Amino acid sequence: MATYLAFLRAINLGAVRKFGKADVLRVTQEAGFTGVETYLNTGNVRLETSMRSTAKIEAALEAAYLADRGFEVPTLVFTPAELREVHEAAGAVEHDGKHYVALLRDAPDPAAVDVLRQRCQPGERLEIGGRALHWLVGADGVHGTKITNNLIEKALGTVATTRNPTVVAEVCSRWC
Repeated sequence: MATYLAFLRAINLGAVRKFGKADVLRVTQEAGFTGVETYLNTGNVRLETSMRSTAKIEAALEAAYLADRGFEVPTLVFTPAELREVHEAAGAVEHDGKHYVALLRDAPDPAAVDVLRQRCQPGERLEIGGRALHWLVGADGVHGTKITNNLIEKALGTVATTRNPTVVAEVCSRWC
């Protein structure tokens, strides 16, 4: 059995997309995964499976979550080594403002990242590190930027979910 780390997008953000930790744990186990653990209520999941394709794991989880919740739950799956690479890249970024990590289903096309960089405001920048986009903004955080998770997805043509480097570090510490 191999260990994988799953990150759920857009849960527990409003009144209609509730998916608590206990339910995520239950549904993931009912879908046939073992060694399931969760961290925080934002959709950070550790699981074990004999499957070797992250795409198949994502599809199985998304089908199970849709069946249980009645709404789509985009899910990104990383190996511990892939997440460790994202974490190490986050630690190498120097920036005085806020740092967000947009985990990506697919590695970004550098040309698409360059187009997205054109949307950055003064003092903002985007860096690729592992299968993630490191989104660096001013001290106001996302409130003063034109970059959003939805724009990242649209520009890069892939599913993305955003965490802060502290969460990525803690998930790595626990499960990598």
